[in-house]
Amino acid sequence: MQTYTLSVSPDFSPEHLSGWFIFNTWLQKSLATPFHLELYDEFELQRRDIQLDKIDLIYANPYDAAMLVREKGFKAVARPANTSDEAVIAVLNGSAYLNIDDLKEGAKVATTHDPDVHMMGMIMLEPADLDRSNVIVTPVHSYVIVAKQLLKGEADIGFFLKDAFHDLSDLIRGQMRVLVESQIDVIHHTLLAGPNVQHLIPQLLGNLLNMQDDAKGKAVLESMQMTGWLKMEQEDTEFMIDLIDTLIE
Repeated sequence: MQTYTLSVSPDFSPEHLSGWFIFNTWLQKSLATPFHLELYDEFELQRRDIQLDKIDLIYANPYDAAMLVREKGFKAVARPANTSDEAVIAVLNGSAYLNIDDLKEGAKVATTHDPDVHMMGMIMLEPADLDRSNVIVTPVHSYVIVAKQLLKGEADIGFFLKDAFHDLSDLIRGQMRVLVESQIDVIHHTLLAGPNVQHLIPQLLGNLLNMQDDAKGKAVLESMQMTGWLKMEQEDTEFMIDLIDTLIE
């Protein structure tokens, strides 16, 4: 029997790592189909394998979802219930910056290669008349490194996925404060099925939607710090992709 590949956007919190392995075990049992969980530290490496058609099922960030749907023929299956992707701009507790308007040209920005979070962060700088032409942006590989850049004084502000910011340890997060956070509310990570596994979508979707009503399924959700899944309608997917395109422009 063919083994398919499941992957997860590299912006997931390390605290959720074990949860995705538990989910992969649940996935294989619920579909009676073998899946291999392939995780990546860097977005570029995951996108390379997407282009090589090495990934069949993926929990994708909104930016990559657009590419997966439009260029690689993936179809949206479901998204997490009761949550959305939001961005946070944080500073050190002792920073002189009390609001966005206090930021000046030449501000040093630590960000990740997570494109939708970077995009939302840059949009939130616009009230200070700041853009990529007049700030110094340092891309790094993880939100932990963004935090380290702030703590070392190597960055004035840091862009975080809101969930990732709150997943930081109390010791690290306690040394920072939120300057501003987005409230877009319609951008989500999404579980997408590639062409090789789209015949499994009806069974997969049914199993996902029933997870919260089953003791074992509920335990899997709790390990991922999720409450359940919602069906992702095609029009919802297209709306999110169009919104991402609009925000990028």
